[in-house]
Amino acid sequence: MSANLSVLAATLDEAARTATEATQLIETHPDLTIEDAYAIQLLNVQRRWARGERRVGYKMGLTSRAKMQQVGVSEVIWGRLTDAMRLEEGGTLSLGRYVHARVEPEIAYIIGKPLSGEVSAAEALAAVEAVAPAMEIIDSRYKNFKFSLPDVIADNSSSSGFYVGAWSKPDTDVSNLGIVMEVNGRAVQVGSSAAILGNPVRSLVSAARLVGRAGESLMPGDIVLAGGATAAHSLSVGEHIRTVFQTLGAVSFTVGA
Repeated sequence: MSANLSVLAATLDEAARTATEATQLIETHPDLTIEDAYAIQLLNVQRRWARGERRVGYKMGLTSRAKMQQVGVSEVIWGRLTDAMRLEEGGTLSLGRYVHARVEPEIAYIIGKPLSGEVSAAEALAAVEAVAPAMEIIDSRYKNFKFSLPDVIADNSSSSGFYVGAWSKPDTDVSNLGIVMEVNGRAVQVGSSAAILGNPVRSLVSAARLVGRAGESLMPGDIVLAGGATAAHSLSVGEHIRTVFQTLGAVSFTVGA
């Protein structure tokens, strides 16, 4: 399979770069494993690095218990963030850069000291430099936004862009914050940060463990997106998206062509 992995990676990379749909990998490779999928993800992030992008952190996915049960997994998934994925808060999103762009509210952590492997919640929080409200642009390159677990992992766990608001002190309690996502002033999603594994810090603990398993560490300056706090909203041109987080502030952007 190893020779095929780079071919599959190239297919997904091209789909992402050109904003075109791709066929699910498991349609042609039904034996694709989770390990294969993470190898494909890394190959494609290395391609991005070779094009001049640099690593800025990680994103966690499938962080709601309901979504885990729905997909039939017991552990969250993760992807990698690059500087080219960071979008200007308050700016305009170019919808044409994406295939099936959706947005979901997140809690963002910035890491102050290295964190890797099996850690407690207290140890994870001690490594946090600041927390912030955030929104993630998720985009599956697969036709009809349908995919298996290996497919989505290979596709960088659908992570395509992110917005981060103002940073707050690391001891800010983000365990159960009210969140309202508005589209053109109308609430479309209402939820709580507690939807992220019951407490977003558990996602940070998972990030340290899973990234450590891959031989990597959360490093100072890394941003970690803890996972979606509500269902995702599918984006359309002309929408103004604003998400308000209790005590943390708001994050917004406008959707352009």
